[in-house]
Amino acid sequence: MTAEEFWRSWLAFWIVSGGPMLLAAASLAYSLYLSHRHLDAIKEALKNSRYIYLWGPSLGKRGLIWSLLEMSKIAGMVVWPKAYIILGDVSPADLEKFPPYLKRRLVINITMVFTSLIWMAGGIILWKLR
Repeated sequence: MTAEEFWRSWLAFWIVSGGPMLLAAASLAYSLYLSHRHLDAIKEALKNSRYIYLWGPSLGKRGLIWSLLEMSKIAGMVVWPKAYIILGDVSPADLEKFPPYLKRRLVINITMVFTSLIWMAGGIILWKLR
């Protein structure tokens, strides 16, 4: 497929594994940024949702890992709301009024995560087929 010397170079390392790891780290940093700077606006926008009603007072106050998990759950509720509406975690009325700038930030967060996952999977496939 490609020369064996390419797979021993630093370029192959950065294309196959370094790039996705950097993107994943940037995604984690962006998720922390969202949880520290925009969580109050998100909680205000989703105030009629059951998830925010139950967990709202403790959101963002339980540590680093919990902040990341909470932000990924909220991003999933806003970007892919159908399952969460069926479960009753999110109110359809809140989603209709959800601010577009916050939704765009959550879509960027999820896009970064899935891009790094797909890139890493593609790199692993390339590495196996070398």
